[in-house]
Amino acid sequence: MNDKPLTTNPRTHQSHVRRIGIFIYAGADILDIAGPSEVFAFANFMLLVQGVCKEPAYVIDLLAEKPGIVTTLMGLQIVATHAYNEVDNLDTLIIAGGFIPAIFFQGMDVGDPFIFKNPVFIDWLRTMSTRVRRLASVCTGTFALAESGLLNGRRATTHWDFCQRLALDYPEITVQPNQIFIQEGNVFTSGGITSGIDLALSMIEDDWGHELALAVARYLVVFLKRPGGQSQFSNYLTTEAVNRPDLRALQTWIIANPTEDHRVENLAARMCMSPRNFARLFLVETGMTPAKYVEMARIDTARHYLETSELSIEVIADQSGFFDAERMRRSFIRQLGVNPKSYRDRFTHSPPNQT
Repeated sequence: MNDKPLTTNPRTHQSHVRRIGIFIYAGADILDIAGPSEVFAFANFMLLVQGVCKEPAYVIDLLAEKPGIVTTLMGLQIVATHAYNEVDNLDTLIIAGGFIPAIFFQGMDVGDPFIFKNPVFIDWLRTMSTRVRRLASVCTGTFALAESGLLNGRRATTHWDFCQRLALDYPEITVQPNQIFIQEGNVFTSGGITSGIDLALSMIEDDWGHELALAVARYLVVFLKRPGGQSQFSNYLTTEAVNRPDLRALQTWIIANPTEDHRVENLAARMCMSPRNFARLFLVETGMTPAKYVEMARIDTARHYLETSELSIEVIADQSGFFDAERMRRSFIRQLGVNPKSYRDRFTHSPPNQT
């Protein structure tokens, strides 16, 4: 560990021990729990070693319906230290995510009613939102905050694969699928799984300053602020026209023919509609404008070539319908937060050339 003394935020020199509660349940994802916990634990370690604090700055409590063993999604058993309704003096409350809330909110049978729909738990969440300094969710933990109404009128995110479900079930929320995490007042939501690490690092930075957060990120071998959003990991074109088979057929044709002229006038003509009516129908049925859908179809085509081929950026731009490498670069940055070269470096399926 680097022995250089930490320069901490002056306002934290009088800070008290901050109690972090992480709510867990059977089927929660272990990384949603362990990721933030490790960030706070390493912050403790560095502050103690450097002599900044004489006791841990953070104490982690694992909360569940009752104390005891909880079996996570991957089968690892962890011990909840407290029943959630027995704890009151929290600084920060984090709701872990997992696959169970995702399938529950898609209407699939998971047996007993899920805790996120339990009115006693939801009332407790609402009460705690006024008592804690920060209320946060990791991954599909966002659905608990959504169910409580605490996200109404706010921006929020969740795992990219469940953003559409969140938007459909809770239209009062402005869902932003590309974000790693979002802060709205004292309420935080984060994207898929490892984004809980990004979220916790931002909290460390807010509490203690940039230098400590960067030191923790380096020790954990992660980005303090990772480049790009979570859309770079997603299969972007998951939205289809549910009620219009003819519109679904058009979407399929767009994807299969990225180099065609996909101006609204031409797409409307294929549907035998006026451009204005077509654009309105497409937006209502898919949640995207035709231009946005075409852009994302071309990005998905380019991503495929970047991941699976050694074609040059210029050739990929031609074959995916951008016809200009700079135009493709701007689209990647606008929609994914990374340029095509960086995307290829991260996601290529082929080993790099050895020179």
